[in-house]
Amino acid sequence: MDEKSVLVTGACGEIGQALVKSLWEKGGYKIYTTDLLPMPAYIAGMTVEHIQGDLVYLIKQFYDYDLDIIFHLAASLSSKAEVATEMAHRINVEGTMQLLMMAGYRSKKYNKPIKFIFPSSIAVYGFSDPTEKTKAGAVKEDEFNFPHTMYGCNKLYCEKLGLYYSHFYGQHHLDPEPPKMVDFRSIRFPGLVSAFTVPSGGTSDYGPEMLHNAAQGKPYSCFVREDTIIPFMAMPDAIRSILELTDAPQEKLTQTVYNVRGFSLSAGDFKRWAISSFPNAQVTFDPVAGRQGIVDSWPEDVNDVQASEDWGWKAEYDEMRFFEEYFLPEIRNRYQSRESTRTNE
Repeated sequence: MDEKSVLVTGACGEIGQALVKSLWEKGGYKIYTTDLLPMPAYIAGMTVEHIQGDLVYLIKQFYDYDLDIIFHLAASLSSKAEVATEMAHRINVEGTMQLLMMAGYRSKKYNKPIKFIFPSSIAVYGFSDPTEKTKAGAVKEDEFNFPHTMYGCNKLYCEKLGLYYSHFYGQHHLDPEPPKMVDFRSIRFPGLVSAFTVPSGGTSDYGPEMLHNAAQGKPYSCFVREDTIIPFMAMPDAIRSILELTDAPQEKLTQTVYNVRGFSLSAGDFKRWAISSFPNAQVTFDPVAGRQGIVDSWPEDVNDVQASEDWGWKAEYDEMRFFEEYFLPEIRNRYQSRESTRTNE
């Protein structure tokens, strides 16, 4: 089987590192990567080439690459995007637009659709208040698309750009045969949690931050209310969903954007896990209005029936398995190892 050439943007992020490792382990890929940062040493050898720099200014050189798949992970995330809205728009929208233009050009020129895999977010949803959110329950892809954040607006717009390049790009072309379209596929992720990276201050990071602090014996002041509920997903499920959607036969797909889910938890649920796992845990709740407002605008759960029907999606990690088999063993090991090292010094 011929190797497929793939580009992973944002390759140094949480999803990027895990995806590069999974692609390498799966085999059959020539992996090109790009990010503002250098590739971490442990995965640097898994790539053919890593190009470091601002993606918006690097895209032109990728016109010469014979790519089969683009995994476009690079983004300015929700909390940062609210502080630097213009920069977020440039990164999230202009970067995506430039990549889609490149994919469209190459798909048309070589009569071979490039797959374009785009992680989206529950930030595309928006509720007027917590009552409407609770009443809505598990939302479908086409419901409540009224984002309250720059990040959500960016993601929703880029989903629509992907729809255009998948179905309408070149529609006015005068050739007897229309050009091949970009094969755009998008997944709307809930809050993603990795056991192997430290939370970096994202809007949905209050849960893992709580457990990391508890494992270290540090008090934690949670920036959302105890009754706040959103859906979450274990990182291994997120990577598997990306790969499964990528491999799904195009004729099986009925839409370009799909919800996926793992399990829904309240901030209070995270506290209960923290206390039961680390009896000395100290957790308080001190909601920050801005961040609370963002999380209140996100759904309590999402409906991922269409992903199940079209490409067989099913999460492997429910709440119990996530904590007991994946997350807690790793953070215990992380901080016990550090404590042991300090003790022996």
